[in-house]
Amino acid sequence: MASTELFKFILVLLVAILALELIAHRLRLPSAAALLAGGIGIAFLPGVPDVTFDPELVLTVFLPPLLMDGAYYTVWSEFRKYLGGILWLAVGAVVFTTFIVGVTVHWVLPSLPWAACFALGAVVSPPDAVAAKAVLDKVRLPRRLTVLLEGESLLNDATGLVLFRFAVAAALTGAFSMQGALLSFVGLTVGGIAVGLVVGGVLVFALRRIDHVFLTITAACLSPWAAYIGGESVHVSGVIAVVTCGIIFGWYQHDIFTGSVRVRSAAFWQVLIFLLEALVFILIGFSLRGVVERLGGVGEAIATLGMPILAVLGAVIVSRFVWIYATDYLRPPLARLVGRKPLPASPKASFVLSWAGMRGVVTLAIALSLPEAMPGRDLTLAAAFAVILVTVVIQGGTVGMVIRWLGLDGELQHADTGYLTEGQASLLIDGAQLEAVKARAYDEEGKLVHPRLLEQYTYRVSIAERYSKAPQDFTGGRAAHYDVVLAAIAAGRVELLRLHRSGQIHDELLHYIERDLDLQQIEAENDRESP
Repeated sequence: MASTELFKFILVLLVAILALELIAHRLRLPSAAALLAGGIGIAFLPGVPDVTFDPELVLTVFLPPLLMDGAYYTVWSEFRKYLGGILWLAVGAVVFTTFIVGVTVHWVLPSLPWAACFALGAVVSPPDAVAAKAVLDKVRLPRRLTVLLEGESLLNDATGLVLFRFAVAAALTGAFSMQGALLSFVGLTVGGIAVGLVVGGVLVFALRRIDHVFLTITAACLSPWAAYIGGESVHVSGVIAVVTCGIIFGWYQHDIFTGSVRVRSAAFWQVLIFLLEALVFILIGFSLRGVVERLGGVGEAIATLGMPILAVLGAVIVSRFVWIYATDYLRPPLARLVGRKPLPASPKASFVLSWAGMRGVVTLAIALSLPEAMPGRDLTLAAAFAVILVTVVIQGGTVGMVIRWLGLDGELQHADTGYLTEGQASLLIDGAQLEAVKARAYDEEGKLVHPRLLEQYTYRVSIAERYSKAPQDFTGGRAAHYDVVLAAIAAGRVELLRLHRSGQIHDELLHYIERDLDLQQIEAENDRESP
C-alpha cells in the first residue's frame, strides 16, 4: 500500500473509531468489544486492502505509551504493599497457565512437539495492560483488586515474553535449559529495572531544567519509547524498563510540572492514549482476516482447528481460576509462617480476579512474531485471536455485571482505606493557604493591604471545617450550588459571544476571557463531581 493510501486508510479507521465509540456509548456496550467487532467487520468488507503487521513495530509503537499510562498513575505505596500478590499473578499465574495450556494442547494434538505446545501457552498466558485498563476504567472495584489487576498487567508481559522465547528456541533447536531460562528471566528483569531507573532519573533531571511548556510535554511523551527502546537495545526487558520509568515519573511529576504543563499535557496524553487503545483493538480485529485466509476460509478453519481452539480457551480460563483460588487459600498459612498478618481468603474477590483476565495486543504481537517454520503456527495464530475475542468481549463485557452480582461494588462504600477524606485534606490545604495569605496580607508597617483575600481564604477555611466534620450536610446542596455556578458561566459565554459577534470586542480579548471562563468551568465541573 502506497504511503498516501496508507494515510487515507488510517484516517478512515479514525472515523470508524468515532462511530464505534458513539455506538458503544449509546448501546451501553464495552468500547473494547465494539472496536474489536468493528475491526472484524471492516476487515472483511469488499475492497478493503490487506493489512499486514510487523509484530516488533506493533509492540514498539503501541505498548510503551500504554504501559506508561498505567505505570504513571500507579500508587506506589499500594503497589509496594500488594507486590507479593501482584507477583503471584504476574509470574505464578502466567507460568501455570503456560504449563496447563501446553499440556492440554499436547493432549488434543499429540503430534505437536511439546515445545510448540508450551509456546502456544506462553502466547495466550499474559493478561494485557491495554485490555485490562480499557475494562477497569469502566467498572468500580475494591481498591485491592484494582491494584492487583493493574499491577499484574504491567509486569506479566515480561514473564510471557521470556517463556515464549525459550519455548520457540526449544521447538526450533530441540535444546532447552531450565537454569538458563531462570537466569535469563532474572537478568531481563533486573536489567529492565536498571534501564528504567536511568531513563526515569534522566527525565526528571532534564524536566526540572526545561522551562518551556511544549518542550516539557514533548520530552515527557517521548520517555516511554526511550525506556522501551533503550531496554530492548541492551537486551533486557523493555516492558519492565517502561514500567519502572513510569512509576518514577508519576511520583516526581507533582514536583516538576507547573499547573499549565500538567493540564495541557494531560489533555494531549489522554487523547493520544484513547486513539492508541482504539487502534489496537481495531487492528486486532483486522488480524482475523489474515488468519482465516491462511487457513482456507472460515469453514475450513473451524473444521480443522475448532476443537483445539476450544480446548485452549477452556484451559486458559480454567487454569486462571484454579491458580487464583488455590493461592488465595495457600497465602494465609504461608504468611503466618513468615510472621506476617495474612489477609483472609475471599471467594468473591478471587472470582473477579479470575474472570478479569483479558488478553490483547501483547498476545497478538507475540503470535504474529512466530517464525514461519514454527510447528503449529496456524493453530497458535487462530487460538490467540480466539482467546482475545472471548476474553475481551465475554469476560470484559460482563465483569461489571459480575462485580454487581457478587456485591463487591457495595464494599466500596464501607471500605476503610486509612487515608484522609476529601474534607480533611481540604481543611489542611486551605489552612496552609490561609497562613500564606496572612503572612502577605499586611505591609511592613502592619497595615492590611489585602483585606479581600484575607476574608476569602478565612471563609474557605471555615467552610472546610464544617465540611470535614459533617460532609453529609453538603450532599444535597453541593450539586445545586455548582449547577448555579455552571449556569452563570454559561450566561457569561452567551454575553461574551454577543459582544464579539456585534463587533464590540476584539478576538484577542475574546480568547482571553474565554480561557478564563474555561478554567472556571473545569473547576466547577470537577468540584461538582468530586467524592
